[in-house]
Amino acid sequence: MSQTDMNIFETLESEVRSYCRSFPTVFTKAKGYKMWDEDGKEYIDFFSGAGALNYGHNDPKLKAKLIEYIQNDGITHSLDKATTAKGAFIKSFNDVILKPRKLDYKIMFPGPTGTNTVESALKLARKVTGRTDVISFTNGFHGMTIGSLSVTGNASKRKGAGIPLQNTVTMPYDNFVNEDSNTLQYLERFLEDNGSGVDIPAAMIVETVQGEGGINVARFEWLRKLESICKRWGILLIIDDVQAGVGRTGTFFSFEEAGITPDIVCLSKSLSGYGVPFAITLFRPDLDVWSPGEHNGTFRGNNHAFVTATAALDYWKDDSFEKEIKKKSKMTLDFLKEIADKYPELKGEVRGRGLMVGIACGEEELASKVAAEAFTRGLIMETSGPKDEVFKLFPPVNIDEEGLKKGFEIIEESVKSLVKEAVTN
Repeated sequence: MSQTDMNIFETLESEVRSYCRSFPTVFTKAKGYKMWDEDGKEYIDFFSGAGALNYGHNDPKLKAKLIEYIQNDGITHSLDKATTAKGAFIKSFNDVILKPRKLDYKIMFPGPTGTNTVESALKLARKVTGRTDVISFTNGFHGMTIGSLSVTGNASKRKGAGIPLQNTVTMPYDNFVNEDSNTLQYLERFLEDNGSGVDIPAAMIVETVQGEGGINVARFEWLRKLESICKRWGILLIIDDVQAGVGRTGTFFSFEEAGITPDIVCLSKSLSGYGVPFAITLFRPDLDVWSPGEHNGTFRGNNHAFVTATAALDYWKDDSFEKEIKKKSKMTLDFLKEIADKYPELKGEVRGRGLMVGIACGEEELASKVAAEAFTRGLIMETSGPKDEVFKLFPPVNIDEEGLKKGFEIIEESVKSLVKEAVTN
């Protein structure tokens, strides 16, 4: 096999590239929780396509369904025309996911990415309520298009917009100040006081676990209180489940254990099950006030994604898959707690829920060093947080215990070597 010249990426690809800088090799093959580069080196993947590959790479059941569909000349592109693949997905999603959870939602197909579903949610909330503003939360991340950036907290990403980002108000997320601060009491005071300068918004948009923002977890009681505030003021509650959904936090929707029912839900990333671009926006039937074509997109009819997403729903036909995720989540959390205790030099704080977890390091740049060292030893994981202070673990949710333990060993070896190096220096 010929080797790809790395100089191609250096000279011809835009400087905007990022992940290839963190993982400087040319990948050529992937299966399950493993990836291989052109040199034949094997890597354990604790990155999972930034959460887009919850079932790992090239899941055999999904692959077989997709190949069969393509070989039979199934429809590939259809905009929002009715197709067999689309009908099968809608029915399966309703039967397997919505009905058992007693959720009554209409299903909308915006463009195929996470930011597309967020944009449609914001637009719908404003159309339904006739209001303009949206409340978002500190360290939230909702996408890179203008509307999504306006409700995103990251300063460097907001700066990339190049224009003022307006019609949004940022409020403190749970525990943003400290554990004793009641951030929702602060928020509600703004709504109550006519002199606060904050108008009643069309919606509030929130992640139950903030992925890019640093694996910050909202307590269930905080989420329930947020929902009650929204109901009191006639504000629509949007849950952005693009990264935290589809089993990543242990249940299909990340908000299930909190016992809340959002007005609007945004899903993408792992929804296709195969890394194929796909997004949906769910909302209460009474909110379906769209005119035909009022929000659309050329690639909203991604039939290949319909096929793999429908096949992926087989994982969710009973509760055995959730139980397996929770078992592996406990193993992972126990491991991280052990690492934080065993290596106090990290000044580590364990964060997260389910298999959306990590360690926030008190020493600057340490998390990035851990991730870089892990890569040299054969494990792929990324960092998150406003200062990249968290190294985060995103293994496939269907990874086996052997794969988890192999990854754990590499992470501990990486931490140990860095701590030892710091002591030596």
